[in-house]
Amino acid sequence: MYTIAMTSPSAAAIGPLIAALDRYQTELYPQESNHLVDLTQLPEERLVVMLIRHGQEAIGCGAVVLGDDGRAEMKRVYIDTTHRGQRLGEKLLAELETAASLRGCHTLQLETGIHQHAAIRLYERSGYAICEAFSPYQPDPLSVFMTKPLAHQAAQ
Repeated sequence: MYTIAMTSPSAAAIGPLIAALDRYQTELYPQESNHLVDLTQLPEERLVVMLIRHGQEAIGCGAVVLGDDGRAEMKRVYIDTTHRGQRLGEKLLAELETAASLRGCHTLQLETGIHQHAAIRLYERSGYAICEAFSPYQPDPLSVFMTKPLAHQAAQ
């Protein structure tokens, strides 16, 4: 059984997943086109971090970095290759979007790479549309920028 739950960016289970994601992206893109964020260096009150577990095994993660203007950026979305193909990505994105909306986010943005075809398809299926580069990014021929407006949910 799979579970998705909030966690801390410094949780021990996150580290190996982020390391696997970094290895993957480093193989695909040069350093200047890799926008690898260390979540532990960001203020926790500006983050929504979620972990997917299969039983006790951590198999996926994702984060949202909240901005001051109702915008946020999706970061560090990763699912272990042995667990892909089960729509866990869609479930993770939905959970992250709901949590971000409850924290006042009205627009989610993301940057991914042109060689990550499965990720691009996941985001498109989940309602994200390609857009121009947004701050702090500059246009990059190896990047795809996407955005999605969120239906605002009142905090409870």
